Amino acid sequence: MPDPATDERRVRPAGTAGAADRAFGAVARLSGTAVLVITGTVGLFLAVQAVPALREAGWGFVTTQAWDPGAGPFGIAAILFGTVMIGLVAIVIAIPFSIATALYISEYAPAGLKRTFISLVDLMAAVPSVVYGLWGVYFLQERAVGVAQWMSVYLGWIPVFEVPGRDPRDPLASLTDFKSSIFMAGMVVGMMITPIMTSIMREAFSQAPQGEREGAYALGATRWGMIRDVVLPFGRGAMIGGTMLGLGRALGETITVAMIISPVFQIQWTLLAKGGISVSSLIALQYGEAEGLSLSALFAAGLALFLMTMAVNFGASVIVNRSRSGAASEA
Repeated sequence: MPDPATDERRVRPAGTAGAADRAFGAVARLSGTAVLVITGTVGLFLAVQAVPALREAGWGFVTTQAWDPGAGPFGIAAILFGTVMIGLVAIVIAIPFSIATALYISEYAPAGLKRTFISLVDLMAAVPSVVYGLWGVYFLQERAVGVAQWMSVYLGWIPVFEVPGRDPRDPLASLTDFKSSIFMAGMVVGMMITPIMTSIMREAFSQAPQGEREGAYALGATRWGMIRDVVLPFGRGAMIGGTMLGLGRALGETITVAMIISPVFQIQWTLLAKGGISVSSLIALQYGEAEGLSLSALFAAGLALFLMTMAVNFGASVIVNRSRSGAASEA
């Protein structure tokens, strides 16, 4: 029969860390510090390289729409506007798809197919962005142009869906303009970020407490009632975090946007008009030929995107901390 006194001596006192715990803590602290140092170094490098362009343009760098460094005025007003518009269109498209897919996998999918669906979503999240760009150019553009035309015809009375100088009901009008719009680029980017958002949301939905699920059923709730009152409140933080993570990737998407739209350095409030630009696609298109002030201007644009992305991520962390998954269901 085991000696209770011996067992008590073998139990490590609370608060005492073993060698493995101390090593893990040291590695975790070192990794976190390295991430902060690398991030700060990237920001500092961009800021140093951007000094000549910022000194040349002054505050006009933020308010000027034209982009002609070295030969005329240049600024990122139109570029930032296009970046934000593409990101917002992508998020609006991705959110319903992500929530619906995550709920289906976690709550409705047959047990035999659930693992397959999870693997497919994870694999889609790992697909390179250039593949989505090729898919958008050679598949989606031809098939989604009708949607853009329909929006122009029936929603053209809303300024954001109006196409200036074009009669949407003219049967002889070319549909080429609709293929290179901010809406089309945002649609492709939205399909690209959907798997990432779905994976995060699905993981949180699947961890909703089983006791609360059964309690909802015991009170007479339907499956949708249980999802509405238990699963969705529990996964609120993951929904917000996944959305903000998808927005961060959408804002920084490069090759997909560059393949879809033609550069237009002008603020366009219409989503269906031809042309647009984003910071990342501008850098990708002009970096190879840039030098001197033009190169510094690209670094300045990259610095603006860096700061905007950091602001989005910081805002997401604040929101998630105030509405963590499970907070509502545990109240």
